[in-house]
Amino acid sequence: MSKHIAIITGASSGIGKAFLEEIANDRGVNGATPFDEIWAVARSEDKLIEIKTLLGDDRIVPVTADLSSPEDMTRLSERLASEKPQIGLLINCAGMGMKGLVEDHPAKTLEDTIDVNCTSLAKLTRICIPYMIVRDLSRTRDKRPRIINIASSAGFLPQPGFAAYAASKAFVISFSRALYYELKDHRIIVTAICPGPVKTDFQRKATGGAQADFTGIRKYVVADPVKLAKASIRASGKGRQILVYGFSQKALHVASKIIPTSWILAIEKKMMPVEKTASEVKEDKGISGPDESAKEVNTAGGI
Repeated sequence: MSKHIAIITGASSGIGKAFLEEIANDRGVNGATPFDEIWAVARSEDKLIEIKTLLGDDRIVPVTADLSSPEDMTRLSERLASEKPQIGLLINCAGMGMKGLVEDHPAKTLEDTIDVNCTSLAKLTRICIPYMIVRDLSRTRDKRPRIINIASSAGFLPQPGFAAYAASKAFVISFSRALYYELKDHRIIVTAICPGPVKTDFQRKATGGAQADFTGIRKYVVADPVKLAKASIRASGKGRQILVYGFSQKALHVASKIIPTSWILAIEKKMMPVEKTASEVKEDKGISGPDESAKEVNTAGGI
């Protein structure tokens, strides 16, 4: 009998780490868990080993991979083909985003954003689907294989100053909702998670180190990653297509459907302060030259 596993990407920090801790500590409350193995996927092997040691769970299998790398994706695919596990849960948390105008970003930054947030998520999902299909179609809903994709409320509307990230999360929402119906006959549940700002290291990385905390209205609606992980697992267990997390984000979701987009963007422009990136801070200080930290990939996920 093949082993029953969970796969979590972006597992070394942020939302991904919160999911890893939640799944590792679960003892059957959330349906298909506990698992024989929990594959924790991230670029940093040291961080994954540190988390495994901290949690003291031998089921955690560190898998070092950069999902934007075709070679690493191929290795992961070959490993699945070799071990042939039964995947009960796939959580796509890996993601990145850089704030600032499109014209101010290197083309590589835009390419990386689309590769990590869209292409890699779609490819890994496709790779995993054959190992999620089960013959027992009589399984109760909470025992069925599940896919949780971390999207964002940023995907509800275009975001000037964060254009590629918001567009990439719109892709995740649309892809997940379509996949929900494609995989329905296989009894695989697909849930898109749409939080607003989450208390992770995302803001620092998204601004190239210029700002560690959210500003303006966003600082009042920051979500806790552990609570978000718990709510996401519950929503998936109930078979939900989408979870819009937090009252403020639910209000934004409704507004995005009934209020003209141009009106919302005009209001946001007036109410939201402009968040500087590291390169802008250098310019303020009279320092010239590109900021290398702006190229950093964030695998914490969320917004």
